[in-house]
Amino acid sequence: MNELAKNAVSLVKVGEDEAGQRLDNFLLARLKGVPKSHVYKLVRGGQVRVNGARAEVSRRLADGDEVRIPPVRVAARPAVLSGVGPVRLAPHVVFRDEFLLVLDKPAGWAVHGGSGVARGVIEQLRQENPQVRFMELAHRLDRETSGLLVIALKRRALVGLHEAFREGRTDKRYLTLAAGKWTGDVRHARFPLHKYATPTGERRVRVEAGGQAAHTVFTRLKAWPDYTLIEAQLKTGRTHQIRVHLAELGCPIAGDDKYGDFALNKTLEKQGLKRMFLHAWRLSFRHPVTGQTIQLEAPLPAELQQFIDGLDQHAASL
Repeated sequence: MNELAKNAVSLVKVGEDEAGQRLDNFLLARLKGVPKSHVYKLVRGGQVRVNGARAEVSRRLADGDEVRIPPVRVAARPAVLSGVGPVRLAPHVVFRDEFLLVLDKPAGWAVHGGSGVARGVIEQLRQENPQVRFMELAHRLDRETSGLLVIALKRRALVGLHEAFREGRTDKRYLTLAAGKWTGDVRHARFPLHKYATPTGERRVRVEAGGQAAHTVFTRLKAWPDYTLIEAQLKTGRTHQIRVHLAELGCPIAGDDKYGDFALNKTLEKQGLKRMFLHAWRLSFRHPVTGQTIQLEAPLPAELQQFIDGLDQHAASL
């Protein structure tokens, strides 16, 4: 059932493709535009039931389960990104079939709502594709990072993609601009990473002995006196891995507001770089269902390419 009754309770059967999905994600896919906090309130208040009984938001649903969903009224509003007006993500889809889609995510989009973000990529895509019953993130990108992001449209595709990312059977490469003097053409960073929370609850990562093993391969593509354009290849997929590894090497990402050079960032803003220079530009993996090799590229966004062009023009004038 894709359309829920607006003024009455709906009883929705869980299908084969939805088996194993968490109850909260199942509900969010159907209650388009409803804040996550409200969905949790409905579940905890007993208004949502599974097979006639109360359930936790973390419950994994089984094929054939019956979910009771109460009527919820929502004033649907288009997403707004960085104050530039309504934004749709459909024009940013670079690959799609019945099992998955790949999005060239714009910078400024969190992959999911929460922590002050009313609607993220996954909520917006569900809003734009109400006919799609299953839609889940296969991996993540930081809010400030642009580029290729994979979303599963079938559960078996999600399981296969999770295995591929976990086992390192994908090739993920990023373009980034490192500040400072870079040495060597290819450098391997193998600094262990430890996640922690700041006193304000913000998630951060630092290099620390005993942390999770992390490996990034950095390849120099082009250099200017104070910056270097680098391709970063992830061998592991740790939180903030590229950002922390480059900072540890003494060449933080231009515009990085967590691990970068904060004084330099203010100067860069005046020069036109108003975001972190990190873009997921190339992705290669085997299709989790068809076995086809998928190879995709997303060129640098205009604002990053313009900054590079400015570096070239300045260098040519010297």
